[in-house]
Amino acid sequence: MVAHLLRLKITLLRNGVRRSPWQLVGLVIGTLYALGLVSLCVGGLFVLRQGEIGLAHTVVVLGGAAALLGWAIVPLAVSAADMTLDPARFTTFAVPMPQLLAGLTLGGLVGIPGVATSLVALATVGTWSRNLPAAAGALVGAVLGVLSCVLASKVMTTATAGLATSRRFKDVSAIVFMIPLVLMGPIAAGIMQGIAGSGDFLPRLAGTLSWTPAGAAWSLGGDVAAGSYGAAALKLLIALATVAGLALAWKLLLQRALVTPPHGGTSKPRAGGLGLFRLFPATPAGAIAARSLSYWLRDPRYAAALIVVPLMPVLLMFQAGQTGSYALLEFVGPLTAFLLAWSISSDVSYDSTAFALHLASGVRGIHDRLGRAVACLIVGLPVVLAFSVGPFFFTGDWTRLPGILGLSLGVLFTGLGLASVVSARYTLAVPLPGDSPFKKPPGNVGQMMAVQFGGMGALTLLVAPEVGLVAAQFITGSPLPGWINLFLGPALGLALFAGGVRLGGKWLDARGPELLAQLAINR
Repeated sequence: MVAHLLRLKITLLRNGVRRSPWQLVGLVIGTLYALGLVSLCVGGLFVLRQGEIGLAHTVVVLGGAAALLGWAIVPLAVSAADMTLDPARFTTFAVPMPQLLAGLTLGGLVGIPGVATSLVALATVGTWSRNLPAAAGALVGAVLGVLSCVLASKVMTTATAGLATSRRFKDVSAIVFMIPLVLMGPIAAGIMQGIAGSGDFLPRLAGTLSWTPAGAAWSLGGDVAAGSYGAAALKLLIALATVAGLALAWKLLLQRALVTPPHGGTSKPRAGGLGLFRLFPATPAGAIAARSLSYWLRDPRYAAALIVVPLMPVLLMFQAGQTGSYALLEFVGPLTAFLLAWSISSDVSYDSTAFALHLASGVRGIHDRLGRAVACLIVGLPVVLAFSVGPFFFTGDWTRLPGILGLSLGVLFTGLGLASVVSARYTLAVPLPGDSPFKKPPGNVGQMMAVQFGGMGALTLLVAPEVGLVAAQFITGSPLPGWINLFLGPALGLALFAGGVRLGGKWLDARGPELLAQLAINR
């Protein structure tokens, strides 16, 4: 039965690759990427064989603990996690529990993450091949460590299986998972500063982790090589207890999942009411604004695309702390306006084939453009105003506020006008409704990059007068260019906004069927 489950896992993976050439391409790219990382790690572990025992022990224990943490957390955050052997699929089969546990555990090693982790773990045997007992201890530790990684992953995914069937949970967890990735620079810098301030921080951390379930298995080779046989024996017991405890927890969770398998269910319809539609006038533009605002508040694809916006002040604050100057922080308002305004350049693409409703109902293009832009303004204008004023509480140079505020408003209005034109002319390959917001559908990457970077370049040229006035104030120190910008920025931005809405509406009226055909192809 165990061998049958393994063959089933391999067959499912092979059939998935055969079904789509894009999956084969993704598998090849993932394999090459993993191969590069594995080669780097294996080479480094063999080099550590010539280093000090303490250094090698620190690297192996910290790396193993990080691997265990990754196996436990990543499957919860990545909605596209491998579920080819989902325990819920075995509900109607009388598979004995011991064979099912063994088969699913070994099946977890079939795939790029499992193979890569196993190869790196086995390379620790080379690190401790200084003598036979140390190599044997490292081999036992590698086996126990890999088993702990797989079992930890199974425990976490099975325990949260009910949540994982919820689209909302998958979307929110994926977005939350992106936050530390966006803040990777400040996080890494903070860790490095902490390490630099304490030279023995990492060795002490590794020593502590070696007595915990996270690092006990990975420290066996180092303890035997150092002659600490008593410590190695105790840590072997900790590693065995960790594997046994995780296996027992997974068994109990699996028994419950097989008896009462999770299901997505159907959500209860909400009681009547028009929702956001009752807040807008009963006009075509008002209806489109209400619908677009619903997208902004409920569609995770918008949240994923704009996750960097609330983190922008954090990133610039970190940069200011590194340079000792808060001048760059003053531009968080214009940068935020740039991102928010350009976000609606993909609005029609996010509609997908639902855009047919606009064509069937005969909505005029100018009403479509205006409604989408107003929805973005409702969300973006308060944020841009707050981000434009807030930094000056840190810098204290309030004489620059009028110029920065005028630049922010000019960028926001001008960007909305330009995005209204671009989205009426081009469509992009974006995640489809209901898909993970981080799914990358196949599409014309060259055209997408040309449209995005070309549009951003055009926006930079259109706001050149406002940028020039801000630069003049910074160079001369006179507040006059800033006050001029406070009036010129919104006035010029509103004029370009009105022109962009009209031109985009005209193009939309002329190219509506062509846009719908392109959206159907992008599916």
